Amino acid sequence: MDHLLTALRAVAETTRLRVLALLSRGELTVGELVQILGQSQPRVSRHLKLMCEAGLLDRFQEGTMVFYRLAEAGVGEALNSALIDLVPAEDDGLVADLKALSSIRDERFSKAQGYFRENAKSWDELRSLYVAEEQVEDALLTLQGRVPQPRMLDIGTGTGRMLEVFSPFVEQAVGLDLSREMLSVARANLVQKELANCQVRLGDMYNLGVDSGSQDLIVFHQVLHFADDPVRAVEEAANALSNTGQLLIADFAPHEEEFLRADHAHRRLGFDEKEIVNMAIQSGLQCSAVKHLDGGKLRVTIWKFIKSDS
Repeated sequence: MDHLLTALRAVAETTRLRVLALLSRGELTVGELVQILGQSQPRVSRHLKLMCEAGLLDRFQEGTMVFYRLAEAGVGEALNSALIDLVPAEDDGLVADLKALSSIRDERFSKAQGYFRENAKSWDELRSLYVAEEQVEDALLTLQGRVPQPRMLDIGTGTGRMLEVFSPFVEQAVGLDLSREMLSVARANLVQKELANCQVRLGDMYNLGVDSGSQDLIVFHQVLHFADDPVRAVEEAANALSNTGQLLIADFAPHEEEFLRADHAHRRLGFDEKEIVNMAIQSGLQCSAVKHLDGGKLRVTIWKFIKSDS
């Protein structure tokens, strides 16, 4: 009861209701909220601090930037869901806030697309070496079974494409990446496609920052060949996987395209099928399916793993 009363008091103010309505459309930085609300940063930061302490918002830092989003669990999540439906959509202040939010998102998307265009040539060069991505995506969905799952984690999310592919089958999906530039691209893409159940954040494959056994679906899509220590990355993923969860790994089979080391920072030139299986076994997983996709110079292999005791 005390927790509920604290949360009610924390949101019972016009600016905080505005913040709630804005964050129901997606995560925002302090600076973006300041710009939309037209208030000083100290004042906005105080509102955010009180709402975080009351469990209404989650705060996370990404380099020098701090992002806020609606709480994903507990009393805060339940109260937010109830209140957001009660905020009048025709309110003049809210209409103005959403117009400002739209302008910020358009600017964010424009910047992200600029970065994407600058790097498109190198990505296109790599994609020309193997089967069409649509076939890889379809194979991943087929192996997953297109079965609804509560929580998904996409490790090395890049542009957020895997989040988009699996979004119809997960209640909540989070993409992790070490590149702030790629996270900007992913955020813009998710907003543009209105994927409200998907989020991205700065994260390390060796330290996922999630609870043990908390994830129902984990995906490595063309990521492990960048890893200095793929065994450790798989171990970390296995620890995060729920007892009934699935781990999907898509990567190249062994190849001799040395230019991928120099031009694309590939640490490994593909993985033998048994090598990935052995990594997973060491982490307490068992292989339930393997699929090979041929087309072009490089073969793509997809592995599906589950917990050994499941």
